[in-house]
Parts: sequence; C-alpha cells; structure tokens
Amino acid sequence: MRGIRRTVQLPSKRKAPVLAETARAMVSMAPTSIKGLRDRALLLLGFAGAFRRSELVALNVADLEETDDGIRVIIRRSKTDQTGEGQIIAIPRGTAASCPVRAIKVWLEAAAISEGSVFRPIRKGGKVRDQRRSAKSVCDLVHAYAGRVGLDAASYGAHSLRSGFLTSAARRGASIFKMADQSRHKSMDVLRSYVRDSELFKDHAGEGLL
Repeated sequence: MRGIRRTVQLPSKRKAPVLAETARAMVSMAPTSIKGLRDRALLLLGFAGAFRRSELVALNVADLEETDDGIRVIIRRSKTDQTGEGQIIAIPRGTAASCPVRAIKVWLEAAAISEGSVFRPIRKGGKVRDQRRSAKSVCDLVHAYAGRVGLDAASYGAHSLRSGFLTSAARRGASIFKMADQSRHKSMDVLRSYVRDSELFKDHAGEGLL
C-alpha cells in the first residue's frame, strides 16, 4: 500500500479539527430537547476526552466516576489497548456554557439512564432506546453540527473532535506528555505533528522580511 501511495502520490485527506471555540459554537446550536441534551453531552465529552469514536460509543455508565475536579473515565478497550487492560483519563469541569461534566449529568438524568450504554439512539417521539449508538453516528453528528455553525460539513468527521482537542491544547502550550496522557497516543511523533501545526506561524523565519 505504501508503494501504491508513492506511485499515485495522492494528497492526505485530513479532517479539519474542531477547535475549542468551534466546539463551544456547535453545542450552542443544540436544541433543549432530549436529543439536543444527548448531542451536547456527546460533543463535549468527545472533545474533552480526545476520544476515538469507537471509544466514545463503547462507554457505559459504570465507566464514569464523578469527583470534585471532574469525571474519571475508564476506557475498557481502545486502538492502542487491544488486550483490554483499560486506561483512565480525566475530564475536568468547564465553564457553565460548555462544561462536559454537567452536560453528561444532565443527559443521563433527563434520559433516566443509570446503567448500560451512555449514548443511545432516540426515537422521533423522544423515547430513548436501549441500544448503543453506532460509531458512524458520531461522524454524522459532527457533520450535522459543523453545518449548523456555517462550516463545510464535508471537511469534518468524528476524528475532528480528537484532533481539535490536541490542536487546541498545543496552541495553549500544553505539555506534549499531558496531551499524550489524554489522547493515549503511543507515538510521540504523531503528537508532535499537532504541535508543529499549531506553531507554523510562531517565530516564523520569514516574519518581517516583506
């Protein structure tokens, strides 16, 4: 496959990141209905946890533990943890308008979910189903909300939440090791690419030349 890529030389198609300000704009468009509460919780938790879509839809209520500082989330299995040893990440509290901790609590209480899967499909009448949402549905959700805030929906996908968190954290000068703790990346080279992207214009060699 690498040989084919070298021959064809197709450009890489990376989805645009949902930056922190974009995530806040997206959730501001969520309606006050039960579906809107679910969407809000999914978008905010997906961003704050730098989740892969498969990890996000696999979450159960038992995987969430609220503390004074936020929520501890147990990720039972992921792309970089195929043996299922489990990883724990922290979701800190945010501002009142975009707090992932509050959004999750409001959603679970409104949907009367006390066990089982966190994110579930909702019927047209507002009835919450017992099934687990699909990984593809996360992509569809990000598409929809990107469009609502006037962005090119096709440029965004489920990975946009994960890449957006890392890009936003890098722009704020976060430690690459702390970023790795949250994203569970095994390769530091991948994380460095987010830092490089966020600093393309910082102390640029050509600044002031023209």
